Amino acid sequence: MRSLVRLSAEGEGFVPPSSNDFNLPPIFGENAYTTKPIFMVFFSVILISVFFIAASRKAAIVPSKLQFAGESIYAFVRNDLARDVIGHEFMRFVPYLFTLFTFILTNNIFGIVPLLQFPAMSRVSFPYVLAVFTFVIFHYVGIRKQGLGKYLKEIMFMPGVPKPVYILLTPIELATFFLVRPLTLSLRLFANMFAGHLLLLVFIMGGDHLLKGVIGLKLVSPFAFAFGIGLTFFEFMVQCLQAYIFTLLTALYIAGALADEH
Repeated sequence: MRSLVRLSAEGEGFVPPSSNDFNLPPIFGENAYTTKPIFMVFFSVILISVFFIAASRKAAIVPSKLQFAGESIYAFVRNDLARDVIGHEFMRFVPYLFTLFTFILTNNIFGIVPLLQFPAMSRVSFPYVLAVFTFVIFHYVGIRKQGLGKYLKEIMFMPGVPKPVYILLTPIELATFFLVRPLTLSLRLFANMFAGHLLLLVFIMGGDHLLKGVIGLKLVSPFAFAFGIGLTFFEFMVQCLQAYIFTLLTALYIAGALADEH
């Protein structure tokens, strides 16, 4: 550690990754919409579409491996995230939940795919947009089912609570439903993808820096690379988990909006 500090003081030290490494320049031109994350998002849509079209194109009673994979993902979202959470009205929300899950999962996994190696959801604008879609959908569902007046009344005035408590509880409930939910939904996904990718950069870039140092540092570099590889497998689990959590919370919010009392 002291050697690294001394090298840094001499201008040859390790420059750790930062948030600047997530601000990628345009691939061509000066247009902010031609950056790598934008193209990756469009690529993910094409990739998901091609995969599920190919998986269902020659559907058979005895499924092929591709058909089995596609059906397994769909069945997971349909049964575990839609039916079990939302209830008997689940089918009309399956397309959105299925699209949400596969889109987030694919863009998360891009973070550990060679050559791509960047999770699009580490740019906070993408989670924000997905959270807005969820926000609009679950409020629309609640208002359509109960009417605007009753829907807002049940949010602001929770049944069975002493009236004086409403002075404190009503603002908290309003903030929860209209501000906290979309913010936490988006920031949870963003923060996990940002932090995970940053850690991978630290160990991989750190290992490369150590490899170029003196003999003592060269001997340490394999441990940094090994830790980076181990973190890659851990990051894969986090990427899958975050796609699941985002979709699960969306289903829970929809289920709450459909409930008689929420």
